[in-house]
Amino acid sequence: MSNLNKLPQPSSGCLPPGVSDPQGTNAFVVRFGTATEEATKTGSVKHTTNGDEAGIADKSGTYTKCLKQKTYGVVNPHAYKLFREALGSSDGTIMGDVKKFEAPGLLGDGRKLNGPLGAFAYTLAGADSQHFGDTIVPPPPKLESPEYATELVELYWGSLLRDVPFTQYETDPTAIAAAKELTKLKATYAGPKDAGGNVTAKLLFRGGFGDKARAGYFAGERVGPYISQFCIHPTNLGAQPIDQRMQTYAPNIDYMTTLKSWQEVQSGVTPANKNILDSERRYLHNGRGLGAFTHQDELYQAYLVAYLVLNTLFPKLEDIQNPGSPYVPFKNQQPFGTFGGPDIAATLGAVARAAINAVWYQKWIIHLRHRPESGGGIVELMQTGLGGTIDGHVDPLVLNSVALNLSYLRNGSYLLSQAFPEGSPAHPAYPTGHGTVAGACITVLKFFFNGDAKIVNPVVPSCDGLLLEPYNGADSGQMTVNGELHKLAHNISFGHGIHAGIHWRSDTDYSILLGEAVALSFLQDQAYTYKEDFAVELTKLDGTKTTIKNY
Repeated sequence: MSNLNKLPQPSSGCLPPGVSDPQGTNAFVVRFGTATEEATKTGSVKHTTNGDEAGIADKSGTYTKCLKQKTYGVVNPHAYKLFREALGSSDGTIMGDVKKFEAPGLLGDGRKLNGPLGAFAYTLAGADSQHFGDTIVPPPPKLESPEYATELVELYWGSLLRDVPFTQYETDPTAIAAAKELTKLKATYAGPKDAGGNVTAKLLFRGGFGDKARAGYFAGERVGPYISQFCIHPTNLGAQPIDQRMQTYAPNIDYMTTLKSWQEVQSGVTPANKNILDSERRYLHNGRGLGAFTHQDELYQAYLVAYLVLNTLFPKLEDIQNPGSPYVPFKNQQPFGTFGGPDIAATLGAVARAAINAVWYQKWIIHLRHRPESGGGIVELMQTGLGGTIDGHVDPLVLNSVALNLSYLRNGSYLLSQAFPEGSPAHPAYPTGHGTVAGACITVLKFFFNGDAKIVNPVVPSCDGLLLEPYNGADSGQMTVNGELHKLAHNISFGHGIHAGIHWRSDTDYSILLGEAVALSFLQDQAYTYKEDFAVELTKLDGTKTTIKNY
């Protein structure tokens, strides 16, 4: 039995009247103890913003999409006042008010804000949303910083490469040019670099930090094909086969490339045009496909499928279960409602809910970071002079970039083209929901499965995405479960970000770390609900080991 004495204990008077049997008493102790242990002392967690909301008077550096607008790129001041009052204070001490979000004059042309009150939701397992502060989610780059500008340059390259197969990056002239320009910006580029400190075409849009101090994060990210095996390997959901080909969008069709269409979207107009479907179902093989997947997915869908793929790749439980599972030494029992399929699938869904509410607190209450489409709008206004007296400006390195000029030649404007007609969802950018759910769900999978297990017979999509082919790269024997999980998290989050044009690189990397922290807290609380004694070790995103135990 898990050692409940490790938890804070309720006093005898705290126990509900009439509860005296061991099962009922212990059930209460678990809830009382984990809630007491997870309580966050007021003021003990620091949440720092990048200062753009306070420092840029017209709020052009802040998320204001779908609010009533004053002019190009500038929110109506009264609408913003209503918005801020509805959100409450940025330190969370004054909570938002559902009625104030319904105030007349707050919204623009009809599109609704996406669930801001989720920022105030509570959780029954794991730490509360306000618990995760600067040490995990630092302030994002300021609007006028070279780091912000570098992220925007990367996004322009992402838009230009949306239809290029990942397998062709190393020979594609645009991808090579992207790597060359980002190498010139390596002092402020936050993505991975090779041993010489250069960005290469193979490393484009892969996850990981560029500084040497964090070189050990996301191990396995650079090994093997760009696309994770968990995104493409066929599997089954029970008796239903899943071949993992999907309905993607037709190539070479991008959106929000005119100032009129851009401003309408910022004002909350829902565009009449819709994404045009590709006539063929394809494996995920390029940025547009990843964007299309994340446009309609359930937030933990990719990780539920990853669980199914693990069962397909490793049909023998002993080959894939975490070595710390209490069922490893059992002779007469196998896992089911605990440590088995029902537990794994349910935990993925439960931790995804906790993760999305944690990141919603960061998005709406703390950071209010605007979307890349807003950054592209500021660039358009600066380049054309139509912005008038707009307060927000970006570093000139964007204006002088090869990426921006190529984008202008393709689209006829300096706006950042979007993969979806409506651009981003109607909530702030930083951190990202897809990334936080990714970090949480892959941590759950690490808890249940052996992350060091090798992937055998890896595959890669053909250039047109219609077939799977053997992957015969020199590093094919180095691919592990954890490495492919790290890759999966970035594939999905960057699919909803860099490839679609709706999230910044930093949105993803820090959101995955946030998701991991949410999951570790959740799993430790859940550990006390198991009858089995166990100490399960897993490898964190930074390469260190941690243990979830209940005795």
